Formats: sequence, structure tokens, C-alpha cells
Amino acid sequence: MKKTVFITGATSGIGKATAMLLATKDIRLIICGRRKERLLKLKEQLETLTEVYTLNFDVRDKEAVSNAMDSLPEEFGHIDILINNAGNAHGLDPIEKGSLADWDAMLDINVKGLLYVSKAILPQMVERKSGQIINIGSTAGKEVYPRGNVYCASKHAVDAINQGMRIDLNAYGIRVGAVNPGLVETEFSNVRFKGETERANSVYQGFQPLKPEDIANIIYFVISQPPHVNIADLIVMPTAQASSTIVNKTI
Repeated sequence: MKKTVFITGATSGIGKATAMLLATKDIRLIICGRRKERLLKLKEQLETLTEVYTLNFDVRDKEAVSNAMDSLPEEFGHIDILINNAGNAHGLDPIEKGSLADWDAMLDINVKGLLYVSKAILPQMVERKSGQIINIGSTAGKEVYPRGNVYCASKHAVDAINQGMRIDLNAYGIRVGAVNPGLVETEFSNVRFKGETERANSVYQGFQPLKPEDIANIIYFVISQPPHVNIADLIVMPTAQASSTIVNKTI
């Protein structure tokens, strides 16, 4: 039976790469994001390969999440796999200089948004006693680095939620796992540095970072395991990265 996968943050980076890969694997897709034009363009690319439905909403808005779920047509209503990918980082300031708006954005998207979407989809998985949730975390959820403060806190929360979900949903046969990437070259740094392109690009210079496609391949590996196998927690870094603060750069 053809599975349906629900992907948040599908308009760029890891989410987009994952959607593009899964479309080639005979998987039905629900792709979600805030940027409608990008969603529609991605749908146009993918619908020659598989059935695709788009949901344009902001994960921070719990009413929008609920309304989006209610709008799903019957043929997309059975969700087998949820990939909680939407997330962001804003700023890289020491805590005493941090922006309240940046803190709100990171906690609202990375933590509350993940919870809102999960809460909307979980009832059907619980009722069926089957399903799978992949939470995209970060190495920042495993260790704290200088000036990472609230971003690291948000990703530590994802790590805790991932563990809590796995424990609470165990009785229902729902598989829960996290993929925690290190340095992946996406729009991440451009968002963090608020459009300072030169500063954002410098993050990935002097070594080979991971690509979104690398993480997409890992996500596909995780969801392709037989039902008795659950990859509960996975950390992936580029070879040049040893930790959040140790990267072997040539420049």
C-alpha cells in the first residue's frame, strides 16, 4: 500500500530535498510551508512522479495548523509518516544582548510548532496503532556552544520531546526517532544572520559541509526500515566536524 508522508518546512533545505527524494520512491506527499509560491513550484516539479498536496500555513499558528489538517482531502487523510522538519535559528548573540523577538521565533517554530503539528496528526496514528514520526533536531540539541543559548535550548527541547514521544507512544506501536544534523549548507545561516550573505557563506567555507540531500538520504533510510526496527536517535556531521565548535577548515 502506498504510504503518505507529511513534511513541514518543505520549501527549502532538508525538507525540500526530502520531498524530492521521496517523490521518486512511490510515496504520496503532503508538503507544507509558509511560502506559497515555492510550495506550488515544488508541487509542479513533483506531481509528475507522485500525488502531491500542498498546505500553506505557519506552524507557529495553532489555528492555522488545525484548519490545514481539516482541509485535507480524503485521499490524503491517512498519514503514515510525519517529518517534523520546520525550524530556524535567529541571531548569534550572547544571552545578555539577545533579541526577544529572535527568542520567540525560535521557541515558537522549533518547539511549539513541532508540538502543534504532532498534536494534530497523532490521534489518527494512535487510533490505528501505527505510524512513524521523524523529528529533525540538531547537534545543537546535544551540546551547547558559545552564543548558541536559546537556539541550543530549543533543540535540546526537541531532543527531550523526541524521547518523551517515543516513551508515551510506545504502547501504540508508533515509531519515533530523531535525525540530528551538524553543519548542513542550506538557507539556515542566511536566516540566522538576517540576510548578511557574506557572513552566512563564511560558515561553510574551508571544508565540505553536509548537503540537504545527505540528510534526505538518511531520512529515507530511517523510514525504510521494517516495522520492528526503530532508529531512535541519529547524529550526523560532515567528516570535517568533530563538535559544534571544532571544524577542520583549510582557511
